[in-house]
This record gives sequence, C-alpha cells and structure tokens, in this order.
Amino acid sequence: MGTQELLIVLIVVLVLFGGSQLPKLARNLGTAQRELKKGMEQGKNPPSEESPDKS
Repeated sequence: MGTQELLIVLIVVLVLFGGSQLPKLARNLGTAQRELKKGMEQGKNPPSEESPDKS
C-alpha cells in the first residue's frame, strides 16, 4: 500500500469513528489480538491428561 492510499484510509477511519473513539478502538483491537495469540498458544499445547485405560 502506498503513502497516498494509507493516508486516504486513515482519513476515512477518522471520519467514520471520530477522533475520540480511535484510542478506544485501538485498545480493543490490541486486547483482541492478545487474546487470539493466547488462544492459539493454548491450542498448540493442549493440557496433557492421562487417558483412561481401556481393557
């Protein structure tokens, strides 16, 4: 994405959400990203539980 396109996207976001809502939006996106990473790490390393013996 070039500089002009990035500038246009930033202006559109500013118009849609307003200046006062941008920090709240960024905070919520950061929180969601952290939770997603945490969930993906937990999915990679499932808790090791002993499986019951089937006789």
